[in-house]
Amino acid sequence: MLRRVLALALAGAVTAASAAELGAPPGTPDNSYIPDVPEWQELDTPPPPPLRTQGLIPIEVEGSRLTFGVDPASISVGSDSVVRYVVVARSSSGAINAMYEGLRCDGGQVKVYARYTPGQGWVPVTDASWQPLRTGVASTRHSMAIARGGACMERAPNGSAAQIALDLKAPVDRRFLGGGVNR
Repeated sequence: MLRRVLALALAGAVTAASAAELGAPPGTPDNSYIPDVPEWQELDTPPPPPLRTQGLIPIEVEGSRLTFGVDPASISVGSDSVVRYVVVARSSSGAINAMYEGLRCDGGQVKVYARYTPGQGWVPVTDASWQPLRTGVASTRHSMAIARGGACMERAPNGSAAQIALDLKAPVDRRFLGGGVNR
């Protein structure tokens, strides 16, 4: 019995010493102390790049009559962890629309910063706000395909803009760590 009490006391002392070493308040187990994390803030969004309709990375979007492609030159990953890109939508008749979007992988959200329409060019979205990515919702279906296809790796951007472009281009079995061709 005395051994058991001494063992528990020793374990408690080691835990307290470890917690103090890590900067945790006294009496706090070392694995429960989490320092304050500053609230996320979005950077000022750069203006949309010039529209390109050639050399796009095709994006498969189930249930859509449109064909989608991402301009690889437009992909960027900000220090705010937002993946920004231009996606071009083309109808079977050849009509083109484009969106300048941002993805927050950590929150599963998308924001449309600007829309391109022929004759008008880029028009900023005045009430742009973060919208949840939802499976099956037509307005975010292409964004979900981009996030899952290479822009996001779980809840974080998939590395650099170049890495995102590589994985978006790769066959499904070669993206991310599957097959390892892009790592």
